[in-house]
Amino acid sequence: MSLKRARKEDKKLEIIRTACRLFAQKGYHNTTIPDIANALNMSVGNLYNYFESKEELAKEVMLTVSGWVAQRIRKINDMDLPMKEKIRLLVESFFEISREEPELIDYFLRVFLSNREVFKGGCEGFSCVGEVVTEVMVLLTEGVEKGELRNQDFFSAFVTVMGPMGGIVFLKGEGVLEKELEHYIDPIAENIWNALKA
Repeated sequence: MSLKRARKEDKKLEIIRTACRLFAQKGYHNTTIPDIANALNMSVGNLYNYFESKEELAKEVMLTVSGWVAQRIRKINDMDLPMKEKIRLLVESFFEISREEPELIDYFLRVFLSNREVFKGGCEGFSCVGEVVTEVMVLLTEGVEKGELRNQDFFSAFVTVMGPMGGIVFLKGEGVLEKELEHYIDPIAENIWNALKA
C-alpha cells in the first residue's frame, strides 16, 4: 500500500471513530456532517471526499465495528480450548471492547438498533454485522460438533450469547451497575454456558 493510500485509510478510520462517538453521544439524527467535520478540524467538503452522505458513513461505521468485534471472536475461535473457556473469553473480550472503546458498543446499541430506517439499502438484518454473526456461528457449530453444546436453532443460541453481554454493557453505560464490568464476567459466562451446554 502506498503512503498516500495508507494516510487516506488512517483518515477514514479517524472519521469513522469520530462519527461513531458523536452518533452514540448525540444520536444519529442530531448529528450533522458539519458536526463531524468540526470535531475532526476538517472542512465539510473534504469529509465528503471520504463519504458521500451521513447514511453511507453510518453504514461504514457499523461494518467497521462489526469487523473489529469479529476479529476478536475469530482469535478465540482459533484457540484450542474447551467451549466453556471460549465462552468466558468471549464475554471478557466483549467487555474489554466496551471498556476500551465504549463508543463502539454504544453505537451498536443506541444507533444501529434504534435507527433501523437509516440502514436500509444494503445494511438490513444481519448484513452489516455479518462478520460477527459468522464468528458466533463458527463458535456454536464447533461446540455442537464437539458435543459440548446443544444443537438448537441458531437465532435462539445467538441471542443467548449476545443478549446478556449487550444487556449488561447497556446497564453499565446507563450508570445502573454499582460494580465494574469485570465483576460480571464469570456470572454472565456461566449463565451463557448453562443455557447452551449439552
